[in-house]
Amino acid sequence: MANPLNYDHYCFSCTVLSLLISLHAAATIASQVQANSATTPPLPILPLPSYSQLKWQQREIIMFFHFGVNTFTDSEWGTGRENPAIFNPTVLDAAQWVDTAVQAGVSLVILTAKHHDGFCLWPSKYTDHSVISSPWRNGKGDVVQELVNAASPRGVDVGLYLSPWDRHDPRYGKNKEYNEYYLAQLQELLRKYGSVKEIWFDGAKGSNATNMTYDFGDWFSLVRELQSSINIFSDAGPDVRWVGNEQGFAGSTCWSTINRTALSIGNASIVGYLNTGDPKGTDWLPPECDVSIRTGWFWHKSQSPKPLHQLLQIYYNSVGRNCVLLLNVPPNPTGLISESDILRLREFRKAIDTVFSSNLAENCSATASSQRGGKDGGFGPENVVDGDHLWTYWAPSDDDDDDKEHHWIEFRASDGPLRFNVVRIQEAIGLGQRIRQHEVYADGKRIASGTTVGHKRLHRLEKGAVHALSVKIKITGSRATPLLSSVGLHFDPFWHPNPNGQPPSKFVR
Repeated sequence: MANPLNYDHYCFSCTVLSLLISLHAAATIASQVQANSATTPPLPILPLPSYSQLKWQQREIIMFFHFGVNTFTDSEWGTGRENPAIFNPTVLDAAQWVDTAVQAGVSLVILTAKHHDGFCLWPSKYTDHSVISSPWRNGKGDVVQELVNAASPRGVDVGLYLSPWDRHDPRYGKNKEYNEYYLAQLQELLRKYGSVKEIWFDGAKGSNATNMTYDFGDWFSLVRELQSSINIFSDAGPDVRWVGNEQGFAGSTCWSTINRTALSIGNASIVGYLNTGDPKGTDWLPPECDVSIRTGWFWHKSQSPKPLHQLLQIYYNSVGRNCVLLLNVPPNPTGLISESDILRLREFRKAIDTVFSSNLAENCSATASSQRGGKDGGFGPENVVDGDHLWTYWAPSDDDDDDKEHHWIEFRASDGPLRFNVVRIQEAIGLGQRIRQHEVYADGKRIASGTTVGHKRLHRLEKGAVHALSVKIKITGSRATPLLSSVGLHFDPFWHPNPNGQPPSKFVR
């Protein structure tokens, strides 16, 4: 008879052997799975932009058309007592407006469907203070419709401004009656003219204006119901915020995040907060910089377009500071955009293309402090020059997160020194805005520094062109692991700083 202790020992040995084989098999499978799986993207950091907000941000430059009775009275703010008969743009051509926008690289145009004077550029059935009462097109014209008809085949989107302040309508000042009137006109504009991509609200009104409470909450709700993909602009969003001035300048620190609960429309005390945003903000509410190509918003014979150097300065301080530039180009009394404005816009577009069409970083070797998932993880520094400025990006390794000051990416030239005077940095904002502080070095010498980056940060070097074999960007402060989607090294031939290294005095704010 067999010894039972030997049998038990045999069974125990078999169990252990079986367990070891199973563990080895599991480890082999896990290793194969790990080898065959892609490295996952990092977690987003809230808040995040919506699809409509992302598309809006990528436009970078959009266009405003201020047009109405003020165009014919040499005024900025009409009285509301203008005779509609003065509105008679004899050769109005909305196609010329849109072609001008397209040539300037613009894909969204916004029209003042009604300004503060209350005159409507469409035949509203709720008032006769409109194109109905004008001699233009024998009272059967519709500027909004003509703009929509011109924009659609050219691939340009349309936005509308409907002024809350109305100096003509007798219902203004009667809260219930005027809010009903305003909502009725909103329904006309948002139901009759197809897809509207941006609707503009503001709190502008004169100091002696009649007291009036606008039901913004109801207005916004109706807009959402009628146009699901629209962006709503106002001092308080909810989709796009005012930058806080009409000079086209954002703050040198500019967060897309902000707390909407701290905002109210028409509140002058919050313009500084609007200008910079808030790194602790709970709402994604990016800023729009509105400025006119001329001194005034409406066309005036005595005015001319801003010089190229001023438009470029505006571009660097709006688009180059994480904003969208809303550039106003007012049609003249004939109903056309003036030739001087068209020529300046062409010059502006050509200058932008000249600066940014060539990226010296593309011909450099790129290295980084680390990269998520290692060499083959898919998040290497080569992603910042691949042409996708949003969804491919360099991501440092999570192992570096305890030492954020050591996040860096470096470009090294192989064919001699690089000559550049503009550094472009972009974040992968689809996963949130992260960078708080950054520095740029050329051959070990710091040439630029700044705070936020966001969709795009442009450094136009104060001391002019730099010649260097290597360029390093250090991220010295970040809300989470920084994600750089694009980097550019460019040369701006229009930039001529003073010898002492400071920008020309006319640009100093």
